Amino acid sequence: MDRPITTEVSTLGDLVFRAAADAPGRDALVLPNQRATYSQLRDGAIQVARSLTALGVRRGEHVGLLIPNCVEFAEAILGVALLGCVAVPLNARHKATELGYIIRNADLVAILTSRHSDDPVDFPAVLASGLEGEPALHLEHIVLVRGSGGQGVMDVATFEALADHIDPSVIETRRRQVRVRDAALIIYTSGTTANPKGCVLSHEAVTRGPVERARYRLKAPGHDVVWGAGPLFHIGTFAPFVGSLGVAGTFLTDGHFEAGRALQLMYDEKVTLTWPWFPAIMQGLLGHPSFDPTKLASMRYLCIIAPPAQVDAVQAILPDCEVIQGCGMTETAGVFALCEPDEDPVSRSTTNGKASPGIEIRIVDPETGADLPDGTLGEIWVRGYNVMEGYWAAPEKTAEALTTDGWLKTGDLYTRLPGGSLVFGGRYKDMLKVGGENVAAIEIEAFLCTHPAVKTAEVVGRPDMRLDEVPVAFVEIHPGHEIDEEGLIAHCKGRIASYKVPRAIIFLTGSDWPMSATKIDKRALRQRLAEPAS
Repeated sequence: MDRPITTEVSTLGDLVFRAAADAPGRDALVLPNQRATYSQLRDGAIQVARSLTALGVRRGEHVGLLIPNCVEFAEAILGVALLGCVAVPLNARHKATELGYIIRNADLVAILTSRHSDDPVDFPAVLASGLEGEPALHLEHIVLVRGSGGQGVMDVATFEALADHIDPSVIETRRRQVRVRDAALIIYTSGTTANPKGCVLSHEAVTRGPVERARYRLKAPGHDVVWGAGPLFHIGTFAPFVGSLGVAGTFLTDGHFEAGRALQLMYDEKVTLTWPWFPAIMQGLLGHPSFDPTKLASMRYLCIIAPPAQVDAVQAILPDCEVIQGCGMTETAGVFALCEPDEDPVSRSTTNGKASPGIEIRIVDPETGADLPDGTLGEIWVRGYNVMEGYWAAPEKTAEALTTDGWLKTGDLYTRLPGGSLVFGGRYKDMLKVGGENVAAIEIEAFLCTHPAVKTAEVVGRPDMRLDEVPVAFVEIHPGHEIDEEGLIAHCKGRIASYKVPRAIIFLTGSDWPMSATKIDKRALRQRLAEPAS
């Protein structure tokens, strides 16, 4: 009899402690210009936890992290976890207004941030701008964990010196008190409302699936070396990082994606598992002059969500690597379905995997909630240990998303085939996914309408070969006002995240809008944008 797959549920803090005990000198996190062993990562996390304790941060309180991918991010998020506090990773691409909303909504008591030459922007300055006007009632500290300078922030040396006032035994006691069903993270994701919603994820949700996949489904014969393309504030990259911690593997990443740097890192470290996830990343890697499949002979698995033609092309280029599709979302702590090892090439390229062990799936009529037969397109509902506890400070939205018996209504449309494979069919909710970023159409529409010339704005996604889809706005102007496409796009740039800025503006008059019985028909608007943009 084969050895059974057994589940070991852990807290985030315990993962790094166990790995540091098993492989203290092994690299835990490697970037092109920075690396840390497991013992260094553990010690750095303890240092952060001691300093936060000295600041008066208590168990269960919320701590924001506005830090790009780096060792300090990992130390910070693990240090918060050791205390039984809740980490709130902030999207480094968000602008001041967006950050200001999340800081206030999440009840942050402290923010750990960076002001470093490698940073894409001056984070303390962006935070200061976002906090202008309405106060953040709970926020007491903004602290640098790397870099220097900036007004209104505690410097790195001062923060680190605070740790001297707290004995390490205090942190050990706090670590042992954390429960696996305690909240570990609140990750904000765009919804069908104008403001993002905070998904509350338990330690079990964050660790159980990634570690089980890393240990059983995606395990290399020896030392695991895992590459993640995206930012660690996204569950799509953070979950593979957690999986790597769970098997004392080495996680490779960078502060930004640049194909040549990423490939060199993979070559040098002999990567075994890669998570490029999206077509734009994969295209960048394959198209780079330095791409050489012979230098990726160590790679056993590659996880991607892409059109069949690209999946087939990747598999042909890397015949000894298993190309795996999957599906997931922030509300499910990442992956909830993945291709199985014995699936044939057609299934791998045309479907998005099968429900992961321990996770239940239903395909239902989105209007009635009635179960639909296999082969029928419907809304996918998910239930299991991985599902969020709810949306922070949003009981009405939580009630809309979660049934009383634990089913998450995802708002995504799928077909389940007779063998259990899932096929994505679009979004039932009015959402866009721009290069992996969830974007609510209403959020862009609301911002466009802040321009005095705009009377009505409707945003839809235009298919895009690189980013999956991009926002395009249909706009009606108030009588007597004038504005052109360039002017409206300029109104958005620098004030909302770049991936939310419309790629095109199409002007309509009142009589041009396609209408259903009571409202503008967005399906008709999408039909105008049916051809993919290169």
